[in-house]
Amino acid sequence: MTSTPVTVLGLGRMGAAIAALLLRTGHPVTVWNRTPGRGADLTGATVATELADAVAASPLIVSVSASTTTAAETLLPLGPALRGRTVLNVATGRPDQARDLAAALEPHGARFLDGAMLAVPQTLGTPESVLLHSGSESARAEYADVLAAWGTARYLGTDPGAAALRDMAVLGGMYGLFAGFFQATAMVGGSARPFTDDLLLPWLRSVLDLLPMLADEIDSGEYPVSFSDLAVNRSGLADIQATATGAGVRTGLLDPLLRIFEEQEAAGHGTASFSRAVAALHPAAVD
Repeated sequence: MTSTPVTVLGLGRMGAAIAALLLRTGHPVTVWNRTPGRGADLTGATVATELADAVAASPLIVSVSASTTTAAETLLPLGPALRGRTVLNVATGRPDQARDLAAALEPHGARFLDGAMLAVPQTLGTPESVLLHSGSESARAEYADVLAAWGTARYLGTDPGAAALRDMAVLGGMYGLFAGFFQATAMVGGSARPFTDDLLLPWLRSVLDLLPMLADEIDSGEYPVSFSDLAVNRSGLADIQATATGAGVRTGLLDPLLRIFEEQEAAGHGTASFSRAVAALHPAAVD
């Protein structure tokens, strides 16, 4: 592996972990943080007090901001100082924001990669740490060794928004899981931990194994019933809603899904798999 100078902008938990990993893997690292005082504990790193100096120190700039918008606000005022640099944005942001930042950097002569970390600082550098990235193919090829050290690096193509789209979708699935968890614990009442440990967690783990099968149903476009049809799930979800209401628990986390099931059944799709709910989410869906 070649030794590539890297600048890390932003020393929160993930930024500090990335800088430490780069140092361990033999890269000269310059760090900068908007709030002074961080970085002193990163032995071997050069701490820059000025943003321009930090950017000038390395050909690869890793921006670990709170958001893609913040990254743009930090980087774009540098203008010509970005020429010849590659910016890897590692922040939670929307696909359109990533594309806008890539377009704004191009006139300054900077290449752009947008990255999405499916990881926590503790797993960085292990195979469980997944770095989705998209954007400049030449930048990906040049810095593939640097990115591979982060864990499992997956390049998704030249569209700068591709990584952010998958990131938003994965997080959407995560929040759907949290919504079900919140609804379930509210319905049971009392202490959430025994119910979670004894019943909910084992069940959810088994249900997760069904997702590839449901994905196959969705990919087919026919929604064959491999597990359960839509009408059965509409009825079951209505019973859950009634049970929650009877216990004085709000059902706002369940209501949108029940409405979709009801609409799909009314349109004659009750005998299709309940995975057909996906079709109802597309604006161009025709019943």
